Amino acid sequence: MGEKVVAGEFDLSDRQRQRRRLRECLDGLSRLLDEQRFDRPRNLMGLEIELNLASPDGMPRMMNAQVLERIASPDFQTELGQFNLEVNIVPHRLHGRVLDQLAEELRTGLAYADRKAREESSQIVMIGILPTLDADALGSAHLSGDARYSRLNEEMLAARGEDFRIDVAGVEHFACATPSIALEAACTSVQLHLQVTPGRFAAVWNAAEAVTAAQIAVGANSPFLFGHEVWRESRVPLFLQSIDVRQPELAAQGVRPRTWFGERWISDPRELFEENLRYFPPLLSSGRDEEPLRVLDEGGVPDLHELVLHNGTVYRWNRPVYAVSDGVPHLRVENRVLPAGPTVADVVANAAFYYGVVRALADEPRPIWTRLPFGAAAANFDAACRHGIDAVLQWPRPGRSPSLASVPATRLVLDELLPLAAAGLDAWGVEPADRDRYLGVIEERCRKRTNGASWQVKTYHRARAAGMDRQAALAATTRRYCALMRTGEPVHTWPVTVPD
Repeated sequence: MGEKVVAGEFDLSDRQRQRRRLRECLDGLSRLLDEQRFDRPRNLMGLEIELNLASPDGMPRMMNAQVLERIASPDFQTELGQFNLEVNIVPHRLHGRVLDQLAEELRTGLAYADRKAREESSQIVMIGILPTLDADALGSAHLSGDARYSRLNEEMLAARGEDFRIDVAGVEHFACATPSIALEAACTSVQLHLQVTPGRFAAVWNAAEAVTAAQIAVGANSPFLFGHEVWRESRVPLFLQSIDVRQPELAAQGVRPRTWFGERWISDPRELFEENLRYFPPLLSSGRDEEPLRVLDEGGVPDLHELVLHNGTVYRWNRPVYAVSDGVPHLRVENRVLPAGPTVADVVANAAFYYGVVRALADEPRPIWTRLPFGAAAANFDAACRHGIDAVLQWPRPGRSPSLASVPATRLVLDELLPLAAAGLDAWGVEPADRDRYLGVIEERCRKRTNGASWQVKTYHRARAAGMDRQAALAATTRRYCALMRTGEPVHTWPVTVPD
């Protein structure tokens, strides 16, 4: 959750000084952009997956420290909750057999981690929200031991000034109040990174925003929120509300939440960093004394610690990222909309679809963001989160007509976005065999109208119809999910049966 930066003490009476430091970082970023100091095009992608730990009976296991000690690999790290882990895949060049290579690395790494977890009577689960989680059982005591999490919890609670309120109405209605950000740990996602040049950044970010609804529609995997069936991607409203530091009165006035889709298309990457400073007060300080402009004057490259840390506490679904690698700065678009799972094949298929569509949309001579109002893109995102594979989206009509049409998400993907994704992967230089294999997974999900969320819901209702009570049905669904996840077969092939 957020950038992996250790936060120091932050004097709440010194916000003016912190704002000044952030402004200096922004000036440093602007100068780097003006001087064209950024890395050359390298077509690099990266991937992170947040994971759950569960017991053999499907219940959460609060023991990531013990499991990480057994795994003993820097590729695996803590996440917010004690039942969370995160795996990071080294950057890959988008070319050749990269998708198969990525799948093999994920299968190998996750299988090893799962073997080590089983030594602690746990198992690794890739899923958007573990169905067996109980909101009443999650509190500050269940945050991971890393000091940055407890510090972030303290600062967010202080900014909020009262309990966080979760209230999501869908198929069922779930509501509760909680005095910590611990419920956010229920949200486990896949983050897809794409390194881009400054000149390409705006087009890629705009394309990513436009396609988020389709990503969620085909990839939803979080239909249960603390035992209640609500949205098909319940992770999204939970993430927003569980770290919403606005008091209700500020929300009613239109103050922006820190979990944010955005409100406009952009033309320059610095616009997003500027908005982050303009709209969101700093929560943390890195405690470092870097002077970015002085570093630049001396011929160096600033790390922009404060800007990076602040950026990590604004949870855009497509986040701008500044980083320095081997002394050279670069920019990335971090796509954060997808839930984890269900299988490695599904994760890589979701990645292939995203990287292909974004490349094709960013290259179009008449860009989608000149034809799709931003408000329609945001409304599409909401519709996809609520309805998943059954969502109906607004999309520009073919030709030069400025009007929008209502299109079932599956039809939009099959007729328009999958051909674009194929063309985009061709433009990256991905092997046709990889392209067809993984885009074929997305195609079959659409034809069978099946994704992780729809499979979970159907299996759960089969269990209820067979006489199980709510908790037993959720646990049985989770166990069945885990068993099928380990087969590696994509979710559209999973049978729907009464779980044991």
